[in-house]
Amino acid sequence: MLKFYKIVFFNSMILGTLIAISSYSWFGMWMGLEINLLSIIPLFNSTKNMYSSEASLKYFLTQAMASLILLLSLILMMISTELVSPQMSLAKETLLNSALLTKLGAAPFHYWFPEVMEGLNWMNCMILLTWQKIAPMCILIMSNPNTSFMIIIILASLIVSTIMSFNQISLRKIMAYSSINHIAWMLSAMLISTSIWFIYLLIYLIITINITSIFTHGKLMFINQLAFFMNQNKINKISLMINFLSLGGLPPFLGFLPKWFTINWMIIENFPILAFLLIILTLIMLFVYVRLILSSLIIQSSESKIPSKKLSSFLIYLINFISLSSLFSCTFLFNFI
Repeated sequence: MLKFYKIVFFNSMILGTLIAISSYSWFGMWMGLEINLLSIIPLFNSTKNMYSSEASLKYFLTQAMASLILLLSLILMMISTELVSPQMSLAKETLLNSALLTKLGAAPFHYWFPEVMEGLNWMNCMILLTWQKIAPMCILIMSNPNTSFMIIIILASLIVSTIMSFNQISLRKIMAYSSINHIAWMLSAMLISTSIWFIYLLIYLIITINITSIFTHGKLMFINQLAFFMNQNKINKISLMINFLSLGGLPPFLGFLPKWFTINWMIIENFPILAFLLIILTLIMLFVYVRLILSSLIIQSSESKIPSKKLSSFLIYLINFISLSSLFSCTFLFNFI
């Protein structure tokens, strides 16, 4: 049963993000981020999960530190700049962007992210992977970040997410490092076009919500639970395969579309080396996704002839159908626009 205070704090969390992205001043944005932070902590707490308090505390301390750095950089920016050199101005911008990237969970400011994810249930993980990305990214776009600094962050996020996800057995940590990998793509899209960034974010939200809803439905936490879950029902197997391959960016799935746009425009805007590194390191990340679905592909298992009502959900099937067919529909749509 959903508790009343959780509904109140959920609405307050949404309100904080909307205040942050629609504010006319830096301090209004900071206030929106703080409302969002103070609203999400009660949502993380759960009596059924003994690790939720630890995860909430880690999240609060990290976000509070990032908010302090953000506020410090804003105060420094408001101070009269008559005697400040250009190097000092660049340092203030870097401080501001670093605080926002810490809130976002991009490498090398990512250390809190997998640890917090590990202590939450899937519904809270869904909020952390989706909604909590929106406000820091919107503020980052408004701050007009330095291109060289952003390229360093993009490469760090790609390398860290690829290396750290190799030996993970926890699905929550794999999703966390996958999110860091997609943050690198979104920051790359941000450098060239806000429209492409928005398309990428929207499609990433759809795929992530889909995967986390399947994990919630099957009560999955670790890799060794996947084979049994997928071999119980062919629809579950197809659903997870479609979504992981889409998350990796393989055609003909929906996740290929924003990567296609990003690579195309990066080459047009003279970022060919960065585009090449994005492709190569994401291919290594794709190995991690394939490893998750490999056991059910190659291990022979018997499936019950009686359909399991417990594992069937019309909403999950509908979202999977949209995920499968959206690339075709989007391709036709963009041809006529």
